[in-house]
Amino acid sequence: MILRKKIVSLLMVFILCFGMAVNADASEISETEKKAKELEEQKKAAEGEKESLEKQLNGILTEMDETKAKIEAKEIEVREKEEELVQAKIDENDQYESMKKRIKYMYENGNSQFIEILCESKSIGEFLNNAEYITTISQYDRNMLTEFQQIVQAVAQQEETLKAEYAELETMQDSLIAKQEELNELVEGKEEELEKISADLGATQEKLKQLKEAAEAAARKQEELARLAKAQSNAGGNVSGGAGASVVSGNGMFTHPCPGYSRISSEFGWREAPIAGASNNHKGMDLAAPTGTPIYAAAAGTVTTARYSNSAGNWVVINHGNGLQTYYMHASALYVSEGQTVSKGQNIAAVGSTGQSTGPHLHFQVMQNGTPVNPRNYL
Repeated sequence: MILRKKIVSLLMVFILCFGMAVNADASEISETEKKAKELEEQKKAAEGEKESLEKQLNGILTEMDETKAKIEAKEIEVREKEEELVQAKIDENDQYESMKKRIKYMYENGNSQFIEILCESKSIGEFLNNAEYITTISQYDRNMLTEFQQIVQAVAQQEETLKAEYAELETMQDSLIAKQEELNELVEGKEEELEKISADLGATQEKLKQLKEAAEAAARKQEELARLAKAQSNAGGNVSGGAGASVVSGNGMFTHPCPGYSRISSEFGWREAPIAGASNNHKGMDLAAPTGTPIYAAAAGTVTTARYSNSAGNWVVINHGNGLQTYYMHASALYVSEGQTVSKGQNIAAVGSTGQSTGPHLHFQVMQNGTPVNPRNYL
């Protein structure tokens, strides 16, 4: 009887222990199923976020491509406006020189009272008003003064237009930077989660790599406008100190603009474009020289342009009269200002690599009646 009770007790203990073990296994299975369900929900949520991310990335890529296309078109438009402004300043300078010759002629022929009245004028408006009340002035002279006033006004309007174009270009570039920053924030927030499902996101991660490279390129473009903005805000004040003595060399019509550095890195005429956006039709010759090398005026004339350009960098244009001008581009420093008269061989700037340039050099360009000609014909 006692043995039987012991056996029954042992069986009860065994059943109790077995029941506890079964309950423990069921609880673990339940917890595992619950976790599996949670993981499945997380997977579905991650896949949904991945899908949303891909749509956003594609949308941003499309917007960036459109913005880049607009920027490229605007840069071409700005370069055209710069050329128009240069020609307008040349016309203004030519008209002014013609007026001086006319006034000199009138002075030599006895119109001293008229000259004294004109010399007392403090502005072009007062100049025209005084001229209007001088009954001895000829209709030809009044027409010449009116035409000069119109040219001055046209130059002022073109300068304002160019400033507006630069402002619009800067706004477009700021918009591109903002989109890239938005993309970077999106990538940083989702990067860890995307790595967990990298098998499904391989193509998207390749896109992210390309977008990061685009963001680095955009950071470098932001650094040139900081410079047009600083140059535009200092418009008319970009004259740097440190000009050296005049140097005249060679036996040609022009003195060599960069004597001692005769290696031509790019000749006048057709060439393979060195960088994106550059023209295959090279309008001048590139003289390779170290940064800081002096640049000299090829001939005497009047400086009509001395400022910063997005494509030409720091550049100078000199009007020599009779439809002849010379251009000096990509300088690291400028030593002359607009309206200044320079002599042949005068140190006007220093070699650099500003604007759209692949390295330090002087882009020397000769224009005859608005058409680029080979500089070798003048050196």
